[in-house]
Amino acid sequence: METAESKVLNLGFDNIDPPNYDRILGCIHCGLCLQKCPTYRELGVEADSPRGRIYLIKSVADGILSINEKFVDHMYLCLDCRACETACPSGVHFGEIMEAARGQIERNWKRPFLTRLIRDTVFKGIFPYPKRIKLLASLLRFYQRSGLQSFVRRSGLLKILPGDLEQMEQMLPPLPASAGNLPEVVPAKGEKKYRVGLISGCVMNEMFPFIHQATLKVLTENGCEVVIPKYQNCCGALNIHGGVREVAKKMARNNIDVFERARVDFIIINAAGCGSTLKEYGILLEHDPNYAEKAKTFSRKVRDISEFLVKISFKKPTQEIRKRVTYDDPCHLIHGQKISKQPRIILESIPGLELVELKEADWCCGSAGIYNITHPEMSMKLLERKMACIKATQADIIATGNPGCILQIRMGVQKHGMSAEVLHPVELLAQAYE
Repeated sequence: METAESKVLNLGFDNIDPPNYDRILGCIHCGLCLQKCPTYRELGVEADSPRGRIYLIKSVADGILSINEKFVDHMYLCLDCRACETACPSGVHFGEIMEAARGQIERNWKRPFLTRLIRDTVFKGIFPYPKRIKLLASLLRFYQRSGLQSFVRRSGLLKILPGDLEQMEQMLPPLPASAGNLPEVVPAKGEKKYRVGLISGCVMNEMFPFIHQATLKVLTENGCEVVIPKYQNCCGALNIHGGVREVAKKMARNNIDVFERARVDFIIINAAGCGSTLKEYGILLEHDPNYAEKAKTFSRKVRDISEFLVKISFKKPTQEIRKRVTYDDPCHLIHGQKISKQPRIILESIPGLELVELKEADWCCGSAGIYNITHPEMSMKLLERKMACIKATQADIIATGNPGCILQIRMGVQKHGMSAEVLHPVELLAQAYE
């Protein structure tokens, strides 16, 4: 809760979710975070380090600085990977502070018209509406499979369009022929031990239906009845990272209501970035008198799929997978949720699988939500560093538990002409159950 002092000192911010001043003061500026910060490692600029950004945020809160273009640039060059949180001896919740600061930017800083139009279309016009996401995915499938994409790329039309549209189009991965049509309830195989809810998400359901199918297989093999509520929506992670907090709050309230009605023991998520957000609904809605407690109750039920399986002592697989596998830690799993051992335990349980540790496995690959679109140059630098480490493992399969990381590393694999597959750990476990 904000103190009276906080309200006085937040002079440079408005009164809607300003960064909590007491939490800002938790940073002692020791510098232990510096070498864990991707942007500081690349640039060596203090303002692009965690403690530098916190200092800038404090200066705006104190009324010393205003929200100006340089402030905005430093805030958005941050990947919000939260590696600094793992390194911080004071336990500073940097992600919470950064996301609140970005919320202030989006209310108090006027972007160029085209940028505003694109952001409003994505964050306000598409992500909150599952049917619009499905429609967009269908249009993109047609664009890719009809030959129109090849024609557009050959024509050079994208080069003359304004903004980052060419970069965005180049980042578009091949979509599967159809999305996952998930039933509302999937019965447990054998004795029912748990009733769990599955977050179907937005990107996961349209781009990675096979991961959802693998998740369902693994859960039902372990005695779970799986409920997939029909009216759930996107978790709001990208909106929160982008500072569009009021829309994210509406999305969170809907998910809380939907899963409250479902009456499940646990809420399972197979996307690291989404899981981190779902576990922090209590922070997002802490000032909402009607949802503050409901949000905390919801978040206490959320489990990453690997976290849940290890906790219930999952059924050990018997089918061999004779492959050399390396595992890359998604930032919001290892730093946001403090989960790193569980995915490795799952992989090590598969007969015949050789797990090779990846150097710098806990360093960001450069995906970071839509960072690879908004900051392609920095994103590609981080990806190149990641790919160098991956190449050294000579792995047949790269396993990671977040859709953005999967897309980013697949792009790196393709760029480097590698034959390795990039899969979610739950896909390998599902194969080993057959």
